Amino acid sequence: MDFDKIIQELSQNEKKVLLTLKKLNGSASPQELVKQGDFTQVAEVMNAASWLQSKKLVAIEDHITTVYSLGKEGKHFVQNGLPEKRALKYLSEHNGKSSLKDLSQILEQSEISVAVGWLRTKGWVNIKKDKETLLEITDQGKKVLEIESEEEKALNYLDGHPNTTFEKTKLSSLLSRKNVLKEKEQVTSTIVLTEYGKKALEKRIEITEEISQITSALIKTGDWERTAIRPYDIHAFAPALYGGKTHPLVALIGKIRDIFIEMGFQEIEGDYVESCFWDMDVLFIPQDHPAREMQDTFYCKNPKRFPIKEKTLLESIAAVHENGGTTKSTGWGYQFSRTEGEKTLLRTHTTVSTIRYLYDHPQPPCKVFSIGRVFRKENIDTTHLPEFYQIEGIIHEENANFRQLLGILKEFYRRMGFEKIRFRPGYFPYTEPSMEVDVFWNNKWMELGGSGMFRPEVTEPVGVKSPVLAWGLGLERLAMQAFGLKDIRSLYISDLEWLQKTPLR
Repeated sequence: MDFDKIIQELSQNEKKVLLTLKKLNGSASPQELVKQGDFTQVAEVMNAASWLQSKKLVAIEDHITTVYSLGKEGKHFVQNGLPEKRALKYLSEHNGKSSLKDLSQILEQSEISVAVGWLRTKGWVNIKKDKETLLEITDQGKKVLEIESEEEKALNYLDGHPNTTFEKTKLSSLLSRKNVLKEKEQVTSTIVLTEYGKKALEKRIEITEEISQITSALIKTGDWERTAIRPYDIHAFAPALYGGKTHPLVALIGKIRDIFIEMGFQEIEGDYVESCFWDMDVLFIPQDHPAREMQDTFYCKNPKRFPIKEKTLLESIAAVHENGGTTKSTGWGYQFSRTEGEKTLLRTHTTVSTIRYLYDHPQPPCKVFSIGRVFRKENIDTTHLPEFYQIEGIIHEENANFRQLLGILKEFYRRMGFEKIRFRPGYFPYTEPSMEVDVFWNNKWMELGGSGMFRPEVTEPVGVKSPVLAWGLGLERLAMQAFGLKDIRSLYISDLEWLQKTPLR
């Protein structure tokens, strides 16, 4: 241990504690150190001692003692006497005998049974029952009448010395009575020099004027140049402080938003409540698709239906579903139901906001993205939630191609910190070709989303002529990888320790 370095880094109060302990033979209470060490308060001593303990120069020994004081009944007994003693005195003044009923003249009703119980237990009276209960004082009762009992001694002492220690065996009968004594534990400390502390004191320790904090006044006067500046150990222990900060998931959304904006995209938003027409029909999802069943989608009761105001678009979408319309597709080969399309639901993906945007802005170029909540009737488990976020994006350009989509997604994930990315063929009703996006994380491949090029059955009815690259990525699965979580539900549980210790990104 480098004692010279340690001494150099000691504060003035730490030096004062060490020097005062040396004067007090190596051990003292905080109160003694305040008095002998010229401190103003105990907090100064304890703060310095805590730092000295972390440097192994002192040890703080805590001692737990039990102290007693009078309770409400105890104070009453000091003023009026113990009920059994008052009853005994009454018997003595009435020829050593009294009926139980007569004791009500000197005792409260609640005290009578207590007094009789203790008189019988201590053998101070004999109890006889005839027509009524009679008490007769015994020889032992006569002897103790004028003697101060151990209980009375304890009560009188604690009346003058509250919150003090006392031999518990002498208080056993008082502690058995309700509200007579208050009992609490009190912690006292002793600060003791360790062997390292004694060795440090063998060195020369001087209390000199020093600067522990640079202030504007010191800089203006130049005193900082003429006074020693106390060195600091940057490796010394310090408690962790957790201030307010953005929720990790919100911070991750902010990071994703910044990446897309830096890549030249514009953010768009949409509504949670949509019609089946816009959420599914316009995206060429067949009306008998399993995802449209009540078991997979949240349908609304109020409003139950959304009228389809876009008459021309409705006719085009109906034709595309039935026979492909003008798209050279064969469609799905069934009769399109307008009633089915007017059903109201909670959006199942943010692609509905994208297709609405394309309908309102059919001319290229455009690069837009959205990060929003979607709703699906999923059973909650470690990787599924009925409400989650989706990261949606499109590129609409005259010469957009599939290779460009690969490059955009690879760059996005690279900026998110994933170096190994792979693409696999996939299937989605509204894109062709389609692909799945996987990233390599913790020695395994993880699927994070789907992508592809919008089919003509999707783009032509809304007036879009140029290619559209599209993707939809799951935020929560991305967050699980980013934060090292194994359960998706952890993102929405208010685990204070996790929220405090998760670093800002």
